[in-house]
Amino acid sequence: MSVELYGIGNALVDQEYAIQDDFLSSTGLTKGTMQLAESDAQYALISALNNHTTSAGQVSGGSGANSIYAFSALGGQAFYACRVGNDDLGQFYLKDLAAANVHVSPISEGTGTTGTCLVLITPDGERTMHTHLGITTDLSIDQVDLKPLESAQYLYIEGYLATSQTAREAVRHARAQARAQKTKIAISLSDPAMVQYAREGLVDLIDDGVDILFCNELEAQMFTGESALEQALSALLTHSKLVVITRGAEGALIGYDDVIIPVPPQVAPQVLDTNGAGDAFSGAFLFGLSRGFTLSDCGFLATAISSTLVGQFGARLRREQYAEILDKTISKA
Repeated sequence: MSVELYGIGNALVDQEYAIQDDFLSSTGLTKGTMQLAESDAQYALISALNNHTTSAGQVSGGSGANSIYAFSALGGQAFYACRVGNDDLGQFYLKDLAAANVHVSPISEGTGTTGTCLVLITPDGERTMHTHLGITTDLSIDQVDLKPLESAQYLYIEGYLATSQTAREAVRHARAQARAQKTKIAISLSDPAMVQYAREGLVDLIDDGVDILFCNELEAQMFTGESALEQALSALLTHSKLVVITRGAEGALIGYDDVIIPVPPQVAPQVLDTNGAGDAFSGAFLFGLSRGFTLSDCGFLATAISSTLVGQFGARLRREQYAEILDKTISKA
């Protein structure tokens, strides 16, 4: 198996619901963030949701998986290291990734319950997540097949792993191998809640530095304590050689050394669902890098993918849409 991108992250079956703001307020969840929950709390929320609306369906999600999917859909070869249970949802998860041409390992499956994430979408398109990690909370080096990493150009680390000590230890093994074979290391800060409540875990994942760091504007400000975006970018460059900050409708900012490259926005006609947009941005950006695109063109491709994504429901585009956007990027270059 030869892959270009090796990802490691949580395996969560995403179940998406369109709701109103008043329902979200009644849940006590903080809009736009992710909250971890025990299974009984999630069952209670599912019951309330089913009395309120219906699910728009389920996909093999989790932040890292969404990024890996985008990379694969654009034509890249990718592997995802994760952990699922030996239940129906676990079988669904692995088959769904395999159908998307994402490589997985049989050792990802273990005895337990597959993690799930309820994704609540309000009319403004903002996503709020209620996550039961299930067996993925025990992700460890025992479920991480490092053999495919040998051929990878990039190791991509999901920031949500910051909450798990065993997962951080698995990442440490993957980082060591990546450094030894000169594979570039990328990480996403993933969520403002991770920066607020699991900052030490993120610092552990970043360790002595990475090659590429992805985050959004709020995460950058929270992680660095800098309110001015360019100062936050400068502070993040002490942890990463290349920093990419997404800014929603304002595009993105790319920084390295003393260079700052603004990426113009490509605004969707209507924002329906922001779920997975940042993840898809990271996957598309990494794909551009793997194909030798300039940083500006990587930013163009990534913003084109994410801005198209927020104009529809769900965390993934149709595969032909990825191809169309890639052709547009290549024609522009």
